[in-house]
Amino acid sequence: MNSTPSDLFKLKSYFYQLQDELIAQQPVARRDKARLMVLDRRQKTIHHDTFDHLNDYLPKDSYLVVNNSKVIPARLLGHRSSGGVVEVFLLNPLEDGSFEVLLRPLKKIREGETIDFGRGISAVLENKEKRIVRFNKKNIVRHLKEIGHIPLPPYIKRPDTARDQIDYQTVYAQQPGSVASPTAGLHFTKGLIKKLKNQGHHFLELTLHINYGTFKPVECADIRRHPMHTEHYSIKPEVYKSIVNPVSNIVAVGTTSCRVLEAVAKTKIYTGSTNIFIYPGHKFQMVDALITNFHLPHSTLLMLVCAFGGHDLVMKAYKEAIKKKYRFYSYGDAMLII
Repeated sequence: MNSTPSDLFKLKSYFYQLQDELIAQQPVARRDKARLMVLDRRQKTIHHDTFDHLNDYLPKDSYLVVNNSKVIPARLLGHRSSGGVVEVFLLNPLEDGSFEVLLRPLKKIREGETIDFGRGISAVLENKEKRIVRFNKKNIVRHLKEIGHIPLPPYIKRPDTARDQIDYQTVYAQQPGSVASPTAGLHFTKGLIKKLKNQGHHFLELTLHINYGTFKPVECADIRRHPMHTEHYSIKPEVYKSIVNPVSNIVAVGTTSCRVLEAVAKTKIYTGSTNIFIYPGHKFQMVDALITNFHLPHSTLLMLVCAFGGHDLVMKAYKEAIKKKYRFYSYGDAMLII
């Protein structure tokens, strides 16, 4: 059944049922051996392969634009002076050096109370209502390796391990700042990147630091009313200008890269913040192809993918992925839309 234009603004149009066993709890043994679903927007076709055969489907001489943001160990476990355990999840750094956080258990902690994380690191809850803490060390991100845990998404129902510090990062991650991985890039190995470069493709980098808002589902019946979260990004002007060319084949590796390219195309601001919300009806100015994972129902990420691939084709592809038992979400399989 084909969607009408008005259907595309309805939240219920972005729902599908998924069995828990299809939510990947572990990555595949080899990154580039994840399954790859290829959607052709013009032919309305769906093809199945593995990610290491990506070159077979990319436009010739593609510019693959990747997000080099690095996941920080943003989940911290500390103790109150009473000995009670406190979980602190870093959300956003503020200009004065403090952090907006999630706290658990929030009700029991008093404003002004100190949380001790060991290794000489502590934080004071400065504002309980706004959940703002201030650490006793400057540039706390530098110290997170000593006290922090990799912040696996809430749908991964297991504790993080030392292996996740490698598996939940892209091989090109450089700029610390994200609390979630740009997961479309997890399928690339250094060997595959080298192979693709030898086959005539180009890799360009930008940075968008993903915050916890990426997991916030849309709850408005009319998706246009959703208050989109803001994320910080940067792209070198020379990188952007090198792909502003009608003959360039630009492949956004992930929804984060796609958001930056489309935001900069609109604003011409190379470093800043964006709350761009891409849903069906958006006119893409930069992106010719998209590599992405399979996303949660009612998520802004699924809406972006539907905007790019076409709602009906994408939702048909999701049904087929479920039927063929693809692995979903962060550690799951990949999709290429051309």
